[in-house]
Amino acid sequence: MRILISAVGSRGDVVPYTSVGAELRKAGHTVTIAAHPDYAPLVTEAGLQVHPMPGDLGVLLDLPERSTPAYQAGRVSRLTLLLRQAAHATLDAAANADVLLMNGSAPFGYDIAEALGIPSAGLYCQPMTPTSSFPPIVLHSARSWGPRGNRILGEIGLRSMIPFHRATAELRRELGLPRRSVRATAARQAAQEWPILHGYSPAVLPRPADWRPGLDVVGYWWPKAVAWEPPAELASFLAAGPPPVLVGFGSMAGGHGARLMPVVVAALRSAGVRGIVQAGRAGLGSTDPAGHGVDYGSDILAVGAVPHEWLFPRLAAIVHHAGSGTTGATLRAGVPSVPTPVFADQPLWSRRLVELGCAPEVIPFRTISSSRWAAAIRTAVGDPSYRRAAQRMAQRLEAEDGVSAVVEMVGRFEADRIGEPR
Repeated sequence: MRILISAVGSRGDVVPYTSVGAELRKAGHTVTIAAHPDYAPLVTEAGLQVHPMPGDLGVLLDLPERSTPAYQAGRVSRLTLLLRQAAHATLDAAANADVLLMNGSAPFGYDIAEALGIPSAGLYCQPMTPTSSFPPIVLHSARSWGPRGNRILGEIGLRSMIPFHRATAELRRELGLPRRSVRATAARQAAQEWPILHGYSPAVLPRPADWRPGLDVVGYWWPKAVAWEPPAELASFLAAGPPPVLVGFGSMAGGHGARLMPVVVAALRSAGVRGIVQAGRAGLGSTDPAGHGVDYGSDILAVGAVPHEWLFPRLAAIVHHAGSGTTGATLRAGVPSVPTPVFADQPLWSRRLVELGCAPEVIPFRTISSSRWAAAIRTAVGDPSYRRAAQRMAQRLEAEDGVSAVVEMVGRFEADRIGEPR
């Protein structure tokens, strides 16, 4: 079958589907991933087709030093425009698809599949459905409000995602579909037991008992491994001393590199550890696109993009934003964390790292200081209990196979299609 995966968002919203697509391709399907052109190489390297999707949501991850009402209003407008563009790109690509799969940033995919009469499913890397078990990720906080409070806030949080709803409502009008509220869509999906597979480990965040049938937690979808050789300076740095501590924020905290770099350097040196600083959107350090680093002395190296599966097992600890994929990668490597969440689902994963014993504390991005980071790094590296806990989690993750659940689901779609009268 011809399968389209709508991967709206930044790099971390695309890479999990490279392994999913590769396994579906092995099963005999043709797979296209709709993604921003910047991430096309990730898709083609996995042997998959790519459909360009205008609107890199990563540009909305840049955080101002101070947020104003005017800035927030402009941000909502820009996000709505980007989502409209993503919806039209998905619609264009879906014209040639037999199945439409979508990440959590592409809810309009459900409406497109409805209009085209093709099966669809959600492939989410974050828990989006309201539950009493934990607070909604749209609050950007891990504070629990109790079972009833979490559930109520989850319902409110879904309705508050205005740019997504605007883009979906506009698309439905263009497709000639009747107007439908967010609540009515959720009720329809529940009645259909519309499948949403969640690509993280139930050992990290168990499936809530109050979720409806059709919502499953299946295990992480790791990025498709590709051949990669480290730059000479990175290999030399790793060989020159004890395992270093990595500091990186991926697609988060754009534009904060100049402010963060002195804090990072002071924290690493105060903690008495060697460090690797990864640029990402924050612009930490200075690197070229090939990933070659800049030497900040014998104890700190700045690098560009380096595959997590290669680098993380070689580290003493990792200071990171606690996105779903990065959190999973730290646990897969059996390495302790110092989570520094920025927003969205990151506080939730940060809290889970602490609860699992894999991190000493959560340090929210807006409260960072060199002294606080240094203390947490010293604890994460010096107390072996954190590494032992992470290694136990690594063993559990090794036994999971999240991708097979997607392949099996698509196989059911194919069987249903073959069984249809012609």
